[in-house]
Amino acid sequence: MSIQWFPGHMTSARKKAAETLAMADVVVEVLDARLPQASSNPMIHELRAFRQRPCLKLLNKADLADPEATKAWLKYFSAQPGVSAVAISCKKPGDVAKIPGLAQKLAPHRNDAVKPLRLMIMGIPNVGKSTLMNALVKKKVAAVGDQPAVTKSQQRIDISSRLTLYDTPGMLWPKIAHPIDGLMLAASHAVGVNAYIGEDVAIFLADFLLQAYPALLSARYGFATEGLDGVAVLEAVAKKRGCLLKGRGGELDLEKAAAVLLTDYRSGALGRISLETPELRALRAEQLSAPPAPEPDAE
Repeated sequence: MSIQWFPGHMTSARKKAAETLAMADVVVEVLDARLPQASSNPMIHELRAFRQRPCLKLLNKADLADPEATKAWLKYFSAQPGVSAVAISCKKPGDVAKIPGLAQKLAPHRNDAVKPLRLMIMGIPNVGKSTLMNALVKKKVAAVGDQPAVTKSQQRIDISSRLTLYDTPGMLWPKIAHPIDGLMLAASHAVGVNAYIGEDVAIFLADFLLQAYPALLSARYGFATEGLDGVAVLEAVAKKRGCLLKGRGGELDLEKAAAVLLTDYRSGALGRISLETPELRALRAEQLSAPPAPEPDAE
């Protein structure tokens, strides 16, 4: 299943972002801590590399992610030139308060009213940029919603004589090269619901949870996971949650069960889960680049 989602406004948003980046000092890229690399837009890397701008990567929703995986990602990103990384929750004022100081370290020459620090907030849809903006400004200046791509236009906000923010719409990229990235983004609600089939995404998530977090499945839904696959997990969730099709003699409603599983993952009700680590991502990349196995000789 290949998931692609690139609404028309994102093309103009990319063009505008490229223009604004010429005036910015630091790119503040907001990532989903549960899938930091999959939620990092390669177009943002290209834009800031062209302008040679440093980047502060914010692994947002860290309270929903596996802390050990987050620790590995912070080490991974911080080893990159011109990059600093920190795990935060945009809903925690103490976490947000650190951000201007961390960004300042990446642009020490912009530190007074004559040369105010100019931050450009970037990221894919639904990673928490609007929540971050509102927390930084300490009032509602950006629309916040549960659906991806709520923000569709760019805005400039002068926090003080020493700090200016540029807020940009959430941007994906025209082609998601790796199918697993598309599935992770869909599971984490970063693409529109019209771009994927909920059951397929939930089956992918269930298969991953069986491998990486089986105890969390058992604790949440009260069934043993031994011998199950992704489809069987959805069936078990449907039975436990009473997801039945009306007038179909007790037939399981797997679409509803898929929605239950995805909602529980997205909200953190399942527990602290990361869908990738640097090591797992490298392994997946290796598997994707490996040539297909030769067909067996016909007898």
